[in-house]
Amino acid sequence: MGLSTEKKAEIIKEFGQGEGDSGSAPVQIALLTERIRELTEHLGQHKKDFSSQRGLRKMVGQRRRLLKYVKRHDLSTYRQLIERLEIRGV
Repeated sequence: MGLSTEKKAEIIKEFGQGEGDSGSAPVQIALLTERIRELTEHLGQHKKDFSSQRGLRKMVGQRRRLLKYVKRHDLSTYRQLIERLEIRGV
């Protein structure tokens, strides 16, 4: 269970700063967000999948730390990410 290669390449192209940019914080946040959405959907059907619940909590924590990093270093990028990914209900 993970992102398909095509979906991953599409996200990297959309959020990357250049060709082959898969390690920058905005790209990592976007990839984590997509994985979180897929896993949340999975857990809606499989409520007792506790190992996936743990994985989801770890991903949410990782995304939170990355967002905190981006917010500290570039507030405008942080706001754009929040808006584009529709993470927070503002």
